Amino acid sequence: MKILVGLGNPGAKYAGNRHNIGFMALDRIASDHGFGPWRAKFQADLSEGRLGSEKILLLKPQTFMNLSGQAVGEAMRFHKLTPADVIVFHDELDLAPGKCRVKSGGGHAGHNGLRSIHQHIGEAYDRVRLGIGHPGHKDRVAGYVLSDFAKAEEPMLDDLMRGISDGAVALANGDAAGFQNAVALRVNPPRSSSGTKPAPAPTAAKPPADSAPEETLSPLQRLAAKFRQ
Repeated sequence: MKILVGLGNPGAKYAGNRHNIGFMALDRIASDHGFGPWRAKFQADLSEGRLGSEKILLLKPQTFMNLSGQAVGEAMRFHKLTPADVIVFHDELDLAPGKCRVKSGGGHAGHNGLRSIHQHIGEAYDRVRLGIGHPGHKDRVAGYVLSDFAKAEEPMLDDLMRGISDGAVALANGDAAGFQNAVALRVNPPRSSSGTKPAPAPTAAKPPADSAPEETLSPLQRLAAKFRQ
């Protein structure tokens, strides 16, 4: 069994925020892979299902971002799992929008949700870092992550969610490279070697309707025809 955790803040007010991209990823997986209905448990919204042969718990903490670790720790201990069985989806300022990287262990880089999880289960869990870009200055970060994705970003976001869903089985089976490849194929699909259609084959010019076979022309007509060529 694995626990896939999506980080975000509860309530309609925050639903479209960049900070809630972890919730969005789990919602897409649950919808596309036939997971059960969401129910309240472990201070979180919980949905159960399978990805391939692996039993999966999807967990969206409802404690607000900076207390996310409470729900994660409670669920992990209840099911007698280890941090290695936990995969956390979260927003990442240091990746461009649409980029996705899987990381095992390491620091929390100031992310309040990860900081809380560190406090409750340690750092030896996997993360799916979902790029949202950086506003350019640290003083603008708080407002930026708590703002909604721009309308122009919606196609990118949809492609990213589709890719996450496509690669979810690979991720659950420990195939991080396969998961990232599935995302990349959605976000940056391969292009043909030529971006333009081949030019149509030239067609032979038809002779003028009033032209006649050369052997039927008089010497003067043949001479005139040469000057017209």
